[in-house]
Amino acid sequence: MMLFSNTMLENVSSLFSFSKNCSSNINLSVHISAHSKIKRIIDIIGALVGLFITILIFIPVAIAIKKNSQGPILYSQIRCGLQGKPFRIWKFRSMYNDADQKKHLVENQAKGHIFKNNADPRITEVGHFLRKTSLDEFPQFWNVLTGEMSLVGTRPPTPDEVQWYNERHWLRLRVKPGITGEWQVNGRSLVDDFEEVVSLDLDYQRKWSIWYDISLILATIKVVLHRKGAH
Repeated sequence: MMLFSNTMLENVSSLFSFSKNCSSNINLSVHISAHSKIKRIIDIIGALVGLFITILIFIPVAIAIKKNSQGPILYSQIRCGLQGKPFRIWKFRSMYNDADQKKHLVENQAKGHIFKNNADPRITEVGHFLRKTSLDEFPQFWNVLTGEMSLVGTRPPTPDEVQWYNERHWLRLRVKPGITGEWQVNGRSLVDDFEEVVSLDLDYQRKWSIWYDISLILATIKVVLHRKGAH
């Protein structure tokens, strides 16, 4: 049973080639949340709980993925994290194995420096279910445990998105990328304007507190259970 895609070795080497694209000449200060020890403790506890659930669901999810389409169980992609630092994000594979190669064939229905298509033909039948239930994101608890991500933060962009950022856009990377955040609570896939995503991220930075993070985590659980804004 194949766990990893054939392109993952390419992703490892790409980590270095993409690092330049994830960097900026802007002097980007780190948000106070990135230094919070309490936030980090909550991240570790949440990550351990999340990884325990991931272990419980791994076998049935893996069987469903393998029966539905050829390819690996897990998917890895290079993303830009805190201050543009590149890292490898993990997910359960929800698309066909050649999805990255066929991205240019799919219409981008989003505005600005994000990619989204509500009827993306690259998503498998099982993948639709994984995305609607957010089960595809559970492996990201590993990224949280290693400190590359947080439970709450900004949506982690890809290097090809970041290369078009202006100074305002870069401000969203003052915090760690998160499994959830303002965008998750405010419509998930319904948010298709990048400038709105940036506004939500900057609003989160202004509002941030430990209690606000907890409120977003609780709100996210409610949104996921009701499958609000999911595609």
